[in-house]
Amino acid sequence: MSQEQPHSPIQDARVNAVIERMQAARRRPPGGGPRGGLGSRDPHAYAEQGFSIHPEQGELIYLLCRGMGATRVAEFATSVGMSTLYFAAAMRDNGGGTVIGSEIVPAKVETAGRNLDDAGLAAYAEIREGDARQTLRDLGGPVDFILIDGWPGGEGPSLARQVIEIVAPQLRIGGYVMNDNAEPDFLEFVRDPKSGFVSMTLPLKGGTELSLKVR
Repeated sequence: MSQEQPHSPIQDARVNAVIERMQAARRRPPGGGPRGGLGSRDPHAYAEQGFSIHPEQGELIYLLCRGMGATRVAEFATSVGMSTLYFAAAMRDNGGGTVIGSEIVPAKVETAGRNLDDAGLAAYAEIREGDARQTLRDLGGPVDFILIDGWPGGEGPSLARQVIEIVAPQLRIGGYVMNDNAEPDFLEFVRDPKSGFVSMTLPLKGGTELSLKVR
């Protein structure tokens, strides 16, 4: 019996073709990348590599955004635009909206822009070049969903923890945060009842944290 191919909730063949091309082009960087122990921790050293969410995470983002009628979302970091495509597709299919992305590597901003153009979704994305601790400080009003999938930090608080503290007040009650890398201090924040979130770990890509803002 042949194995059934995974079914995407996105029904636009143009968008799916770009996602499939990007997924096929994934490759592990030399030294295992910034989390591999031997790779550089300079994000500019990986201008050709896209560290991105996996399709099953993106499909969940798309479905949640569609279900909640999301029109304004944000992400750290955009990388080459995989997550941006899922967000932007949801914005378009919800009747309009914007995904605000942040990416510190100029070459990746350009690549993400080309991928969005290829998918016909460029009108639904605003990619801000620079450090997310600055570029996401003012999202221009409440947002519905935030993805935290940024660069691993060195000593001190992780970038994920620093960014969530900046963007959490800008997330509306009833909005979601998804985290890809399970940084311990990020998890400490969203699992603390005082933070205003309830949170759970999903069995996607080795563990994906999904948090709901309840107050």
